[in-house]
Amino acid sequence: MEKTKKIAKLFLCISLALMLLCGIVVSAVQTSGGDVVMKELNIETDSGYTMSAYLLIPKTATAENPAPAIVTSHGYLNNKEMADANYVELARRGFVVLSVDQPDHGDSEITPDFFILAPDGVYQGVLALSRMPFVDSSRIGVTGHSMGSWSVNAAIKADNLNETPLIAAALIHCNDPLYTADDGSFANPYGNRDVAVISAVYDEFFGTSVGENGEPLSSPYFMSTDTAQAFLNFGKDKAEWEVRKEYTEYYENVDGKDTLRIIYRPPIIHPWSHFSARSESYICDFFSKTLGAPNPIEPTNQVWQWKEAFNLVGVIGFAIFLCSFTTLLVFTPTFASLRAAEPVQPMELKDRKGKLWFWLSLVAGAVFGSVIYLTLLNIGNSAPVAQGEALGLGLWSTCCGLFTILSMIVYYFAYGKKNGLDLADRGVKMPLKKLGLSALLALIVVTVAYAIVFVEDYFFFADFRFWTLAIKAFEAPILRYLPYVLLFFTYYIAISVATNSFNYNTIGGKANGIICGLFAAAPALVLPWIQYITYYSTNHMMWMQKTMADPNYPMFILWLFPIVLILFGSTIISRMIYKATKNPYIAGIINAIIVGIITITNTCTVFT
Repeated sequence: MEKTKKIAKLFLCISLALMLLCGIVVSAVQTSGGDVVMKELNIETDSGYTMSAYLLIPKTATAENPAPAIVTSHGYLNNKEMADANYVELARRGFVVLSVDQPDHGDSEITPDFFILAPDGVYQGVLALSRMPFVDSSRIGVTGHSMGSWSVNAAIKADNLNETPLIAAALIHCNDPLYTADDGSFANPYGNRDVAVISAVYDEFFGTSVGENGEPLSSPYFMSTDTAQAFLNFGKDKAEWEVRKEYTEYYENVDGKDTLRIIYRPPIIHPWSHFSARSESYICDFFSKTLGAPNPIEPTNQVWQWKEAFNLVGVIGFAIFLCSFTTLLVFTPTFASLRAAEPVQPMELKDRKGKLWFWLSLVAGAVFGSVIYLTLLNIGNSAPVAQGEALGLGLWSTCCGLFTILSMIVYYFAYGKKNGLDLADRGVKMPLKKLGLSALLALIVVTVAYAIVFVEDYFFFADFRFWTLAIKAFEAPILRYLPYVLLFFTYYIAISVATNSFNYNTIGGKANGIICGLFAAAPALVLPWIQYITYYSTNHMMWMQKTMADPNYPMFILWLFPIVLILFGSTIISRMIYKATKNPYIAGIINAIIVGIITITNTCTVFT
């Protein structure tokens, strides 16, 4: 086992180096190598709540030479870091950028008035920017993805009440533009502001309409809708419309100003658009034209991908740290009793029946998880709780965990016990004292791992993320929602026991852990494939929200994207730790706590 200790030391050093490299590169990209100053603000808003935001100030923006500025916002269940492509690219083009955490999201205050304040964040950002001496208040733009553009539209309505409006340009990103007056007639609520829309062809939520026979139509049909045509025709009466197309700039004189309208139609899905170089090029091009970029750069010249790449390096480093740090702890005197006496070897399945049980158990778990997912997510999301997403995912995890436990019981009594499966030898049965020590070790590992996350955030404004998966720092109020984390224990402990004590065998050779990981992640792979193969081939989703009263199945499918990496990665982590400890509970507890924290820190929290 001395070799195991040496390897763990090496990989601990590698993990720390990767996480440090993540912070350094992310910081360099966000600050354009020092040409942009980045700060985190807590803004006391005019609406009475505290809003967290990143402020990026190019060094060329001064009180003597004020720069145009842009408020950018994330979407529902996300946080300000999700707008990183926007704030990186716009800041390096010389814009002052304020990336906000919407109320009840990220580090902003959890308020008692979510449904009142939810669309408020962008306009509060506009007000904050307008008071900064290095901002040209006549050139303020706004944009936001999904719910962020709901907030943009709310900001326009609020700004229309001002004698002198503050917003000069707006980009609606994966949401629908305003096109009617309060009485429902066609109108131009944006006035003489320049406005663009990024409408993803395969958007799951917006760009919808109704066909001639009353059937719901999804975003592929958007350009023929009243929404698109009224917007591009500046809200004129329908009789005056001309058919207008995507990717075409339309100008009309509104209140003495040549005013722009344009719709971009990238052939992508809703969540990919805030991770798309194509969409980002539209954003950069639009604001450079309408507000005047102090540092003109071609729209296709983008560097935010380097930030994303090294955020992923941080994720990899974080996972390696969990394995290597845990392994080294069991070589300390306090936790030495948790160390495997000798290297753990895979079980050898000698007959066809044993191999059949292996495959059937994996398939059954994948099928069960797939079948119950949408129902349980709807139950959780419909409940009057602070975090419906966390409750739904927790219920799903618990039920999958109970099914896994049942599968192991059936396997043990039907086959394993008769064929030499020793539960004590495989780490399933252990003294209560040893189980308590395992829990203590897991808590130490999670605490130290998240301490590194907080250090990364403090010094570099960085976290560990890939697309919609984010391991991030959080504010103290989120700790009141830690009970949701308990819902993840049943599954992650059960799947660790199943993966290692029952399914660590010679099938697949060294790829055995990968096989187990793929089957664990199968529901999160299969359901999105069904959804999007159907969407791309028929222009209709398999699971569509036909009315607002229906379950939001498209949203539930999107939540599976980060879960693919979580389920697969946690399975591999549990196998690595099991090899050093012959103890499935340590990794199960570590994974449950971390996945639970990821869930409660990357969602919307409704005050209850």
